[in-house]
Order: sequence, then C-alpha cells, then structure tokens
Amino acid sequence: MKIHRSFGPMAMLSLFALVGAACRSATDSNEPAAADANDDLSKWPTTFSLPNGFQPEGIAIGTSPIAYFAYFGSLADGSIYRVNLRNGEGSILSAGPGTQSVGLKLDARQRLFVAGGSSGGARVLDANNGQVLRSYQFATDNTFVNDVIITQDAAWFTDSTAPVLYKVPLGGQADLPADGDVVRVPFTGDLVYTEGTNVNGITTSPDGRSLIVVTTTTGKLYRVDPGSGATRTIDVGGVPLTNGDGLLREGRTLYVVRNQSNEIVVIELADDASSGKVTGHLTDPRFDVPPTVASFGRRLYLPNARFTTTPTPTTTYNVVAVDKP
Repeated sequence: MKIHRSFGPMAMLSLFALVGAACRSATDSNEPAAADANDDLSKWPTTFSLPNGFQPEGIAIGTSPIAYFAYFGSLADGSIYRVNLRNGEGSILSAGPGTQSVGLKLDARQRLFVAGGSSGGARVLDANNGQVLRSYQFATDNTFVNDVIITQDAAWFTDSTAPVLYKVPLGGQADLPADGDVVRVPFTGDLVYTEGTNVNGITTSPDGRSLIVVTTTTGKLYRVDPGSGATRTIDVGGVPLTNGDGLLREGRTLYVVRNQSNEIVVIELADDASSGKVTGHLTDPRFDVPPTVASFGRRLYLPNARFTTTPTPTTTYNVVAVDKP
C-alpha cells in the first residue's frame, strides 16, 4: 500500500520449532472463501463500483457465514465499505474516524482488523455491524501502519517507515487485549530500511513457522522469525518485485501485487519460504494501480486505488475480479 500522509478530501530465523505454532495461520486468513456448490460465479459481476472519492486501499473477504461479502477501507476518511459479491451492491458499514484505513483482515470471529496508516494505530470492528470493538495506538510519529495478517495467536501489523512489527496477541481468548499488551518486534538481519516505502504487505509461510513481508521501494521478499524479528531474503531468481504491495498466500502459491506496475506476480514458494520460483504474471487492462488482493473461489478481487490520479470528491473508483491462473 502506498503511503499517503494527507487524508485527501475525505539469529536468523532460529527457534522455528518453538514459534511455529504461534505463526500458523487462522483458517480464514490464507485460505480462499469457498463458493457454495449452487453458486455460479460466472453470473457474478467482475467489476463493480465503490463510492466516488472513496480512495480504496485494503480488501478482505469473509468465510462462512459472511463469505459473500467483501470489505474495503478508505484512505480518505477511514470508512469501511461492504459489498455483496453476488451483485456488487454495497454500503458504508462503518463511518470513518477521519484517519486512514489501509490493510484489512478478518478473523474467525468475524472481526475486521484495520491498519491505520499515518495515524500510527489500528482498530478492530465487528464485521456484521461495524461497531468498533477496540482501538490501538502503536506509535505517534515516524509511522505508517500499512498491513495486517491474522495467525492463530496474534494479529501482526507492518509499519512502512519504522522497522518493526506490531503483535496484537489473540490466542484462544474471546476478548481483545489491551493496548499495553501489544508487543513490538524490531527487525534484524537482511532487512534494512531505506528511503521510500519499506515493509508493506504481510502473510505467512506455507509451513506456518515464519512471516513473509515485501518491501515496495526495493522490491524484495523477506521471511521473518516472529519470535526474534530476524529476517532473511527470499530468493525468487532475481525477478523484480518493486512496487510490491499486498500479499496473498494460498498453499504454496504467493500472489504479490505490484501496484503501479499493474500486475500480480505469481510465485511458488518452498515450504519454509526460503526460496520461490516465479510461475506467472497476471495483468488486466482494467487494472488502475491495484494495491492488494483477496480471494473468493476461483477469483481474485482487487480494488483500483488509482494512486496516479489526483483524488477529488468525485473521482471514481472500482473493484475488478480476475480468474486465478
């Protein structure tokens, strides 16, 4: 996700055996929502509109019983917009707080975790009614909280300007933790922050023992030991991933969205994410700087952020769906 600071008009990877269980993904985080046998996705829209001036960023698609809904966050004012994938119709689920909504993820309890961008925080919403369940303040300056992934024991948030991950412990507890329970995990190892947009999208490795992050400006993938923050570069054969933004992993297949490059790079990962092989590139003439991607059945859905278009209250935005390779 590209950094927007104005709101606009609206021991390298060690101890895996000890931390592996802590990083195994919650079912709805990395597995595609399954279409019902009676659903014919070919009749569902492959393009639908978002509100004018919305400035979309993150996307999340639920599993049962909210499997047919997609959620989008606004960079303009932080509102959350929910769409029925069957017909493309939607409405504002939660009015924005006036700060940004960037990366989004849903957990198994139908809670929507929202990265707060330049606010330095995050919030958690009830995905059914939009009620704010908890807010967090991770940092107050030199911060851009960009994306989030849910594992079985935590929500992990990236920061594109500060070299740290924010861990919100979850475990089996129904209640969300207090602000003081947030753990800050600094990066060490191969990953060194530079000028520009650093760590952006985040997901988990196929074996569930590590996290995977992408840097936008340098275009590199890294695996991260969630216990120590130690990082190691993932060898993808020298294929550039500059403009790397949102990440989506399904099994060993990793989708890397390159926003201003208007493409998705498809990578087959090693089980431990030590390396990966690029197996394809997805493009579509309807892409207009998509920042991220979510999955439903055989489709990938991407909002068009249109970062190269000056946003106004009447600027149009939409979402496009493409078939998986």
